[in-house]
Amino acid sequence: MTQAPDPQADTPPAQTTGSATGAASKGALLGAMFLMATSAIGPGFITQTTVFTAELGAAFAFAILVSIIVDIAVQLNVWRVIGVSGMRAQDLANRVIPGFGYVLAALVVFGGLVFNIGNIGNIGGTGLGVNAMLGADAKIGGAISALVAIAIFVSKKAGVAMDRIVVVLGVLMIGMVAYAAVATNPPYGDALTQTVLPDKVDFLIITTLIGGTVGGYITYAGAHRIVDSGITGPERVAAISRGSITGILVTGVMRGLLFLAILGVVVGGVNLVGVDNPPAVAFEAALGEAGLRLFGIILWAASITSVIGASYTSVSFLTTFNETINKHRQWVVVLFILISAVIYVSLGQSPATLLILAGALNGLILPFGFGILIWVALRRKDLLGGYDYPKWLAYIGLAIFVLTIYLGYQSFSGIVDLWQ
Repeated sequence: MTQAPDPQADTPPAQTTGSATGAASKGALLGAMFLMATSAIGPGFITQTTVFTAELGAAFAFAILVSIIVDIAVQLNVWRVIGVSGMRAQDLANRVIPGFGYVLAALVVFGGLVFNIGNIGNIGGTGLGVNAMLGADAKIGGAISALVAIAIFVSKKAGVAMDRIVVVLGVLMIGMVAYAAVATNPPYGDALTQTVLPDKVDFLIITTLIGGTVGGYITYAGAHRIVDSGITGPERVAAISRGSITGILVTGVMRGLLFLAILGVVVGGVNLVGVDNPPAVAFEAALGEAGLRLFGIILWAASITSVIGASYTSVSFLTTFNETINKHRQWVVVLFILISAVIYVSLGQSPATLLILAGALNGLILPFGFGILIWVALRRKDLLGGYDYPKWLAYIGLAIFVLTIYLGYQSFSGIVDLWQ
């Protein structure tokens, strides 16, 4: 299905039906994998992994394994439906139920903006990372980091620049966390055993991990990137499937290594329960001041890539509203980051009510959008160019869809409790 020329795509308009080949195509696919992975690996990801490791110990390995399996099932369906159709999620939603795409777009854009500006959100995370690295003021660090993200999108080849930076920073993060995982000397044998035979299973933690890895804008980051790069159509199914699985595995490797690094600290007797900024405490306890600086680099890299992912993906949903936005999308992304940075510097954090509302809406995005995609897989072959979608994959997706409804319910229940 032919798409309108995309000013941010790095292939000529004639290639936007899925004919992109060669090195440029491979680079774009690699960028899409890492965009999805690094969008998930943000400041919340790091804090969440640390807290759950302190709570469950080695048994947290089982939760990581289960969440990775579910995440793969989600992204296999998301990437395949969007990639084969050559249409973004909101456009598919509008074709299934007129108007639903606009609702999905509003949910994603609002959530992306609020989580960009939160004190523990993406831009806030870059500020805290700079503070841990250099001791500089967090607001100044956040503002400078926002300018770095803007510089990526004002370059002549913004798409190529984005692909390269998320890959480089993703590899950098994994390398540094791998070093920490070795330096803290965790009980590898116990962690391996409890990956399949855990002492404790916490279903709520597992569902929280799933929501944090494939929820909100993260669900569509990589899939929308492959559409913009022209890696679409039934003939690209093999590459699309490999990309979706690899992206989740990158996220899983990062979480696994971070888990091992923190586990070594916990087993060594450091108490991380109830402390402020537990990841920073863990890294400093394990490696001294050098560990704190290392943590700062990891947090900054995780946060800046999440700023890029949140902004790029949020704006990819805005293209449905207006052709002018689609034509000048590169500059709309810049504006999105600039607005996020100004609000963060002005307020320091999102108002509590906005964060609560965004959290609740974020819980809706996955079941709302994923349900539409599974419907397309099962019932709308016409939107897939006649592609014969694998029934086994669609039915696995249907089962996961039921789980996402539960996730949404849990999200709203928690919000109601907080509100009261």
